Amino acid sequence: MKERAPAFVAGATGFTGREVVRLLVERGVPTFAHVRPDSPRLEEWKGRFSGFGAEVDATAWEEAAMKETLLRIRPAVVFALLGTTRARMHAAGRAGEDPATQSYEAVDYGLTAVLIEAARETGLSPRVVYLSAAGVKETSKSAYYRVRAQAEALLRSSGLSYTIARPSFITGPGRDVDRPLERVGAVVGDRLLAMAGRLGARKIQARYASTTNVRLAGALVRLALDPNAENGIFESEELE
Repeated sequence: MKERAPAFVAGATGFTGREVVRLLVERGVPTFAHVRPDSPRLEEWKGRFSGFGAEVDATAWEEAAMKETLLRIRPAVVFALLGTTRARMHAAGRAGEDPATQSYEAVDYGLTAVLIEAARETGLSPRVVYLSAAGVKETSKSAYYRVRAQAEALLRSSGLSYTIARPSFITGPGRDVDRPLERVGAVVGDRLLAMAGRLGARKIQARYASTTNVRLAGALVRLALDPNAENGIFESEELE
């Protein structure tokens, strides 16, 4: 049997990323889970991902270093699942660090841009699977949605093949950082959407209904391995 080409997962320690790693390994895909080299939980993640059967990569977030790693691994698929939170920005400030280093512009866009450019520079043409969000617009007043729209645009213009996923709220147990407002928002939103669905707005209900990290990870892996999903943008209702 021909061995599958590897996958590289950036954002592997995230709520969805860790499930992507697990499911890729289950599918028999050689998987490299990226953990930032300065992570205080690096050894913990090494043990966890090794337990799945994945290899842990701790390449620095520098374009040249990331390019070198991708050339060594030669992945067929690169997952860009990066994201920060307001809690991380506030925590950086409390620790005496510059909160801007943990901003949506620096992480959600900045690190994704480094990854896209490094992948492009390798000449290997891997497919980039990008985790975006439902309702993204470059003109959005929300930095969260605005920078994801900008990352989508960068990826589409990069010359790389891509798969873009736009889920709505992502819920489920096991988050490292509790997000009570997001959890409540998902519950309330799903109830309102259910009412809208009963009144005939089924498309809107399907588009903005919440999903779990496990279900979303399954959809991302399925799409990543599907040749027909190349250069496609998949809305929330298509991620089941």
